Amino acid sequence: MGNPKAFLTIDRQEAGYRPVHDRVLDFSEVEQTLNANDRRLQASRCMDCGVPFCNWACPLGNRAPEWNDALYKGDYELAYRLLNSTNDFPEFTGRICPALCEKACVLNLTMHAPSTNRENEAAITETAFRENYVRIETPVRNGKTIAVIGAGPAGLVAANRLNHMGYTVTVFDKNESAGGLLRYGIPNFKLNKNIIDRRLAVLEAEGIIFKYGQEIDVTDLPAGFDAYVISTGTPQARDLNIPGRELKGVHLALELLSQQNRVLAGMEFSKEKRVTCKGKNVLVIGGGDTGSDCIGTAHRQGCKSVTQIEIMPKPPVGPEDPANPWPNWPRTLKTTSSHEEGCTRRWNINSLRFIGENGELTGVEVQPIDWKPNPEGGRPIMVTAGEPEVIKAEIVLLAMGFLKPQQPEFAPNVFVAGDAANGASLVVRAMASGRDIAAKVDAFLK
Repeated sequence: MGNPKAFLTIDRQEAGYRPVHDRVLDFSEVEQTLNANDRRLQASRCMDCGVPFCNWACPLGNRAPEWNDALYKGDYELAYRLLNSTNDFPEFTGRICPALCEKACVLNLTMHAPSTNRENEAAITETAFRENYVRIETPVRNGKTIAVIGAGPAGLVAANRLNHMGYTVTVFDKNESAGGLLRYGIPNFKLNKNIIDRRLAVLEAEGIIFKYGQEIDVTDLPAGFDAYVISTGTPQARDLNIPGRELKGVHLALELLSQQNRVLAGMEFSKEKRVTCKGKNVLVIGGGDTGSDCIGTAHRQGCKSVTQIEIMPKPPVGPEDPANPWPNWPRTLKTTSSHEEGCTRRWNINSLRFIGENGELTGVEVQPIDWKPNPEGGRPIMVTAGEPEVIKAEIVLLAMGFLKPQQPEFAPNVFVAGDAANGASLVVRAMASGRDIAAKVDAFLK
């Protein structure tokens, strides 16, 4: 390491977010960047800790100490080569990954100030694109063909890896462009879609064929390919079938998020089909990242107020989580940039029914609850802990996760990757799955 004692004299410095009063007026990325000198100083904080727990914690096995050292020494090309050797698309994870590596950092254990791996990753990749370190490679073809069904993170990584191995890869996707959740789920204020388009241009130049608007039935795959990768994600969101579900104003979270991203891309929707929070009291049901994305989107659409409720108890306030000690991921209270923009948050709240007038939503009847241990083991038992009340809302966004898809029995040359195989999880885990499946396809065809 270039300076193994830098962590003793240099404090952790994050780039931070744009001011709230500024960022809520547009959908541009909220995160700022450090200048090159400060970024190098942050890279120097990555110490020679002996056992790189960051590498162990990362689903991709990113070698953070190595590329942090190259970044500190100013060798951005080496830093990118090291980063790209394990991570096909570090410009994505550098923006949206929760950074499991940072929670496993030794500096997080000792002083709760880990090295800024995620931001460093983004900075390295942006420099790589700017300085032309991301070069077009023309693989030597081996005469075999692969069909990838679904152009989300897992599918794109599998396609990229197989293409570099020499296979002719065709990617089919039901949407009008590639990216999956990256494009149609994650808001632009977290991931500008030009970042996706920039990488797609590289993939296409390297010979990957993309076919859009293709709704493929996985039980009737297109003929003529030597192998198939199913990476269709988790399309079925978890619904809330309580009385009043049919009222106008109750939406699944992705109905809002995907439509807003399409609007920003230039697509138009009729007034009847437009899902908007403008001038409305918004209730988000679900306390995860998707719910947070709904909050940020609601603010930018001009909502009147936002309330977020969660049926589970409030997580412990960090930085430590006794139930999941270092180097495991701490399940502590997470406050996102969207929460900072204004939101009433409540936990241990159960939804009883949607209330409306003339077919339109006006509120939701909820009830405080608590959880007690199940004497027979397993899931705790929900018990009431207060009187029912009504939360005023003209629009409800259901952000309660996704159902794991049930896949049929496939032929030996069909492989399932990402969320389609494992259920909804992190983008970085989907990317790792796509990489692993690419290796399995290659081994099978050899």
